[in-house]
Amino acid sequence: MSHARTARRVLAATLSVGALLVTAACSSGTTTPSAGGSASASGTDWTKKGPITYAQGKDTSGNLKGEIDEWNAANPNEMVTFRELPDSADEQRAQMIQRGQAKSGEFTVMSVDVVWTAEFAANGWLEELPADKFPTTGYLKAAVDSATYFNKLYAYPSSSDGAFLYYRKDLLDDAGVMAAPTTWDEMKAACDKVLAKNKSMSCYAGQHQKYEGLTCNIAEAVNSAGGAFLTPDGKPAVNTDAAIAGVQWMVDAFKTGLIPKEAITWKEEESRTAFQTGKIVFLRNWPYVYNIASKDAKFKDKFAMAPLPGKTGPGVSTLGGHSFGISKFADNKGTALAFVTWMNTKENQIRRLTTASNAPVLEELYDDAALQAKFPYLKVLGDSIRAAAPRPKAVKYGDVTLAIQDATYAALQGQKDAKTAFTELQTKLEALTQG
Repeated sequence: MSHARTARRVLAATLSVGALLVTAACSSGTTTPSAGGSASASGTDWTKKGPITYAQGKDTSGNLKGEIDEWNAANPNEMVTFRELPDSADEQRAQMIQRGQAKSGEFTVMSVDVVWTAEFAANGWLEELPADKFPTTGYLKAAVDSATYFNKLYAYPSSSDGAFLYYRKDLLDDAGVMAAPTTWDEMKAACDKVLAKNKSMSCYAGQHQKYEGLTCNIAEAVNSAGGAFLTPDGKPAVNTDAAIAGVQWMVDAFKTGLIPKEAITWKEEESRTAFQTGKIVFLRNWPYVYNIASKDAKFKDKFAMAPLPGKTGPGVSTLGGHSFGISKFADNKGTALAFVTWMNTKENQIRRLTTASNAPVLEELYDDAALQAKFPYLKVLGDSIRAAAPRPKAVKYGDVTLAIQDATYAALQGQKDAKTAFTELQTKLEALTQG
């Protein structure tokens, strides 16, 4: 969610969605291409073609290689080399920042997490994308907002994401629990019944290691308790009763064993494996898990998916997803444009949904009857994304997310009580959002 800014435009409002829209409205619109159509007003040449490099995190689905092979076979003079980055989002971001700070065009096109756009664009590492070459009509509004900075597009939405509650439907059925829980109390009650018959299992887990996944999980707990990291006008609000109630729920879940102690080290894959190998009844994770679990012949009929539960009703997912960012310093931007456009075709979005469970960014695909029949969760996913809450949007996002992780982890580890941890976090966020 980073965006290009000049040094003097570091605003407190960059931390929130609503505030970002306000600051965006204060700036000029998207730069128009020059009369010749070959370059933007900033002088970018969108016609130059040749080999490029595409960088993204680990391709867990195996789908990407096939896509790039297909592109390369059809475009032998514009070959794309895939640079696979680590699985960790933090490590991916670090490598991209390193190239940006060095003004290196080594990564022509990058898969940019929705929370990085503001930071990357603000520092001048991403190319502004002209509206006539990168149309966003029909795209999910939340995805476009996450790629926009000061009313200008700096990344092209490629996938969105919303979290699900995966659960062992076979075990709930056996325990007489006929519906997925919609609240935290209902989830605990369901677990009490299931674990009475399955004593070696634990109840629930998400991603609780101290990394970006923890920010996503604690944001969901806070939002699902009726709190928020920021008020509508962009002011930090993590010291409110509602926000602290969300943190307290997660702290208590570790204390009581609702979440197993070992989950403090889990990221996405560790938690998925725990669920798929019968260690936990409920799992908070992204749609990609469906693609893997549904291919497991011994497991595919044992699980189901539902919206996240909350304190008094359905919970609120954290908005996830990625966009294609084009390096300000890279060569052959004409090929980058063509490659990104091709990767984002309706057909390729359907292919990635089918092979990798990547949530598409085209609105129409969520209402496609054939896709809904193939992916029964698709409509729920679309609703989850539309109602999802973004993580704090900040130019200094690295500092913001680290502060959130430090405060949360200290509370989960029992080093500080929830109120103290988040009262101190309030002070840190106030400092980070000063103009």
